[in-house]
Amino acid sequence: MKMKAAVLYEPNKPMVVETIELEEPKEGEVLVRIVAAGVCYSDYHIMLGEWTHLLPVVLGHEGAGVVEQVGPGVSRLTPGQSVILNFRANCGTCHYCIIGRPVLCNGVDAPRNTMFDGSSRLSKDGKTIHHFARTSCFAEYAVVPESGAVAIRADMPLDKACLVGCSVMTGVGAVINTAKIEAGSSVAVIGCGGIGLNAVQGAALGGANQIIAVDVLDNKLEYAKTFGATDMINASNGDAVAQVMELTGRGVDYAFEAIGNTHTIHQAYEMLAPGGTAVVVGMAPENDEVSINALSFPRTEKSIVGSWYGGARPWVDLPRISDLYLNGKLKIDPMISRTYGLDEINTAYDALAAGEVARSIIVFE
Repeated sequence: MKMKAAVLYEPNKPMVVETIELEEPKEGEVLVRIVAAGVCYSDYHIMLGEWTHLLPVVLGHEGAGVVEQVGPGVSRLTPGQSVILNFRANCGTCHYCIIGRPVLCNGVDAPRNTMFDGSSRLSKDGKTIHHFARTSCFAEYAVVPESGAVAIRADMPLDKACLVGCSVMTGVGAVINTAKIEAGSSVAVIGCGGIGLNAVQGAALGGANQIIAVDVLDNKLEYAKTFGATDMINASNGDAVAQVMELTGRGVDYAFEAIGNTHTIHQAYEMLAPGGTAVVVGMAPENDEVSINALSFPRTEKSIVGSWYGGARPWVDLPRISDLYLNGKLKIDPMISRTYGLDEINTAYDALAAGEVARSIIVFE
């Protein structure tokens, strides 16, 4: 079938919105009509050439839509169901899937720029176009593995559901699933974009007593206050670590780095109280490294951990987060600063790079 999609041909060049070909779903795959897709920084890393990826590619990993067609062998999904795309489609049978950590699945040999069988469903004029994260939702339709589309309630608005597919799950999950914060604890969140705002509200959901939002933009700090931050620090006005220490007297129990920057990762570790945990959520350029004093680990019993996709169990957590939203216990609407059509996708990324938005979405209907 023919469809409109945004294709990246070269790093640091605008995506080209054009008509390309999409094959029908094969064994174990589904065709999803995309209703909305989030404008996320992870795609931007590839646009800037900071992450290596085969080109040309259709980006987009934060999406929601409606199942249009299912391939042979699909049992969990039927046409007409509302779904959130899961950018960590998993095999279901490897060690990590079995122990309940499917985001670490290593049971699929094919690279993530293809389907599970190692081939692409995208092309133009007979030439292959690569998938991104097996989602590629900057397009009118997407073919994804069955485990890459998670069914949700029909009354969940899909323009809100798309953000559950990455930023909400990643931020809230980092707090609830990865860190498992205790009620009454103190938390700092560095970076108040889409991921950071959800870490803030995850901390509020988890019962944190003090939630310190750190950013260099006052508009982002105001967003954070809306999502439950009790204190705001503008890091452009002085040393963020010193300001956290002044606010708390000893440092925070948990610090969440939601940018993907070596300097702020180090700051997250330094602003911890003894025995505290720093959680790296932000996705850095692939060759960056962080240096931390080795003796500080035993002397302070601080720890540093990573969190990918909020430690999601997608078929459990994505519907659960949708329910929290529908029950008024979790915010998504205030996060959406702007909406764009697919033809405006490069403008949307310009706004993201300028720090003008909390989150933007691309809407297809």
